Amino acid sequence: MISIGEYNDLRIINKTDNGLILTDGDKEALLPYTLVPANTEIGANISVFVYTHKDGSLLATTKRPLACVGDFAFLTVVDETEDGVFMDLGIDKDVYVPQREQKRPMSKGDSHVVYVFLDDSNDRMVASSRLTNFVEEEDIDLEEGDEVSLLIVDRSDLGFNAIIDNKYIGLLYTNELFDELHPGEIRKGWIKKIRVEGKIDLSLQPMGYSHILDSKDIIYQELKDSKGIIALGDKSTPEDIYHRFKISKSAFKKTIGALYKERKITVSDHEIRIVIDHEAE
Repeated sequence: MISIGEYNDLRIINKTDNGLILTDGDKEALLPYTLVPANTEIGANISVFVYTHKDGSLLATTKRPLACVGDFAFLTVVDETEDGVFMDLGIDKDVYVPQREQKRPMSKGDSHVVYVFLDDSNDRMVASSRLTNFVEEEDIDLEEGDEVSLLIVDRSDLGFNAIIDNKYIGLLYTNELFDELHPGEIRKGWIKKIRVEGKIDLSLQPMGYSHILDSKDIIYQELKDSKGIIALGDKSTPEDIYHRFKISKSAFKKTIGALYKERKITVSDHEIRIVIDHEAE
């Protein structure tokens, strides 16, 4: 069965005036000649993305779409109608977003994170910016400390919402962010906390002591490279610490605390230094 809005491995069975006829043994799709790779022969198999044409027939393309059915993606509005908008999918087919599926009104030139799905009534791809209708909220297959991929969605009162591994939604809190974030960015993140009600708190920094061990090596090497002195200490601002080491102030204090206990450094309000005797060993 051909999966519409997804990649399919199909067999080439015939040629027409308009292109090659591909099949899965059940349904057929047309691949226009302009999209046929060189040296393609009848009888061979080819990987294509399949979508529904406005006349109801199936078309195939060898171009890579920006999203498949089941994906969350950051897309741009390229056309408006009275009932909805069309967003660029990166192929010869745009994806339609009806007004009812727009969390906020969309206009030409706007970009939004949307979820792409199949309209059961006509087998055509549509999209929605009402993301919470499509994320999984039960049986969350994640654990605190897991490394995940984040698609930044938008700013909220508390921070930035982000899609997690194309499956869940979580929140990055403003007071824990030291980088500029923008909708559509893909970031590496970590699961900070999974709440009883299924809400997920996120971090842009690793959780747990293994992160401290990594940070120890980085900071100690930086001290060596900086002639034994770094102008950051217990009372330095979170922004200054993040700018230098890309870690939170809390992680920084734990790290320099560990180095201090090992008698490798001395610590003051705005400075850390290598212990000379230790470095000479």
